[in-house]
Amino acid sequence: MTETVPSGSSIAQSADSSGRIELAPEAFPADSPFANEDLRPVPVSERKWTTYNFAALWISMAHCIPSWTLASGLVALGMDWKQAVFTIALANIIVLLPMLATGHAGPKYGIPFPVLARASFGLRGANIPAMIRAAVACGWFGIQTWIGGSGVFALGSKLTGGEWEKAGQVAGNPWPLWLCFLLFWALQIAIIYRGMDFLRHFENWAAPFVIVGALVLLIWIAVEADGFGALLDQPSKLGWGPDFWPVFFPSLMGMIGFWATLSLNIPDFTRFGASQKAQTWGQSLGLPTTMTLFAILAVLVTSGSEVVYGEAIWDPVTLAAKADNVFGLLFALITVLVATISVNIAANVVSPAYDLANLAPKLINFRTGALITGVVGILIFPWKLISTPEFYIFTWLGVVGGLLGTVAGILIADYWIVRRTVLHLADLYTPGGRYWYASGWNWRAIAAFVVGGVLAVGGSYSTVSEDGVSSGPFPHDGMIPFLKPLADYGWAVGLGTSMLLYVALMAGERKKVRAEKAQAESVSV
Repeated sequence: MTETVPSGSSIAQSADSSGRIELAPEAFPADSPFANEDLRPVPVSERKWTTYNFAALWISMAHCIPSWTLASGLVALGMDWKQAVFTIALANIIVLLPMLATGHAGPKYGIPFPVLARASFGLRGANIPAMIRAAVACGWFGIQTWIGGSGVFALGSKLTGGEWEKAGQVAGNPWPLWLCFLLFWALQIAIIYRGMDFLRHFENWAAPFVIVGALVLLIWIAVEADGFGALLDQPSKLGWGPDFWPVFFPSLMGMIGFWATLSLNIPDFTRFGASQKAQTWGQSLGLPTTMTLFAILAVLVTSGSEVVYGEAIWDPVTLAAKADNVFGLLFALITVLVATISVNIAANVVSPAYDLANLAPKLINFRTGALITGVVGILIFPWKLISTPEFYIFTWLGVVGGLLGTVAGILIADYWIVRRTVLHLADLYTPGGRYWYASGWNWRAIAAFVVGGVLAVGGSYSTVSEDGVSSGPFPHDGMIPFLKPLADYGWAVGLGTSMLLYVALMAGERKKVRAEKAQAESVSV
C-alpha cells in the first residue's frame, strides 16, 4: 500500500439543517475489522443531550472528593487559599478551550474519541492515543474507587463505633477497608453495564443531589464554627514573588492535567449532543464555574473545621465522620457514594471502554471494555498514586497532562487546521480509505507525538526535601537533564509542539484535503 490519502468514492453521508452529519445505514461497513456497534456513528435521531445534560455532567463530575482536595494540595505546597482558587480557576478556563475544540466532532459526526483519532493517526495508529487515554483512565478509576471506598469505610467505622478500624489487617489496612473498596468497585461496574442512556439519567439527578450535600456541609460547619475561622486570613508562604512562580506553573499544569483526560475523549459524550450549542454552552457553564465554586466551598468548610476541631480538615469524609448524628452520617455516606460514582463512571469508565473496543472491535464491546478498565484500576495500586501532594500533583497529574496535551495538539490540528472539520465517516472504519495512510499508520502523527511527548515529559524530575526524601520516582536532575526547564510546563509544551509539528508535516497533504472538502460539500448539499 503506498503512503497516500486516496480521493475515494462518494460517501453516503448527509447533513441536516444544523450541520450534523449522518452516515446512511447501508454505508456503514459493519463487517470491517475496525467496526462494531459501539463505535458506530450515533444516528442524528439519537443525539438528544441538551445544554442541561452537559452542564449536569460537569457539575456531577466536578463535585467529587479529589476536586474538593485540590485546594488542600496547593495550600500544602505553600499557597494561601486565594492563590489556590486562582490557580484552579485559571487551569479550568484554559483546559475548556481544547475541550470545546475536540468536542465539536461529537455532535457533528456522532463518533467517539478513538474513531476521531483515526483521522490523524490512521486506523491502526489511533490505538496509540486510545491506549494512553485508557491507561490514564484506569489509573483515575482506581484512584477514585479507592477514595470512595475509603469514604465508605470511614463513615461505616463511625457508625460501628470504630470496630472496623480494629479489624484484622490485610496488606497494611483493615480488611473492611478492602471490602468497601471492592463493593464500591462492583457497584460502579453494575451501573455502567446499564449503558449510556442510563448514565445520562443518573448524572441528571446526581448533580443537584451532590450540590445540596455540599451546601448542607457548609451550613453545618458554619453553624458549628459561628464563622469560617482563621484559615481565610492565613498569609501565603510563597508570596507573589520569586518563590511563588516556580510552584505556580507546575501546579497550573497539574490542575490542567486533572481534566486533560476529558479534553481528549469528550467526543465520547458530545456524540450524543443535540447541537453544537448544547455542548458548547453546557460545558462552558458546567466546568470552570463549578470547579472554582467548589474550590471556594472547600476552603470555607475547611476553615470552619479549624475553628470547631482545632485543625484544618480538608477531607470531607473525615469531617463528616466527626458528626454524631446518625442521619447526618448516612446522608454524608450517600452523598460521597453518589459524588464519587458520578465522576468515576463518566470520566474514567466510558472512555477506556470505547478505547479498548477500538483496540479489537470484534472481540471487545463497550461492556467488556468497562470490565477490563475496572480490573486494571485495581492492579495499578491507586493508593500509591495519591500518597503525597507532590507525587499526586507533580508526578501523576503533571506527566499525565504532558502526554495528553501532546495528543490533544495533534487532534485539534488535524480536525481544525488540516481538515477544516470535514471528515468522511465510512473511511474512518474502512481499510484502504482516506485515513489508511501506510497500512493504517500515519507516520506524521506518530512523529509529532514522539517529539511533543519527549519535550513535554522528558525533563520530569522529583524534588528532594531537606532530609533527602524524594517526592517521586524521577531523578532530581530530570530524566533528560537539559529538558528539565520544560517539565514545569508539560501540558502547554506538548500541545504546542505537537500541533505545530503536525501541521508542518501534513503540509503536503493539505491540497488533497482541500479537494476532499469540496467533494464532501457537493455530496452533502
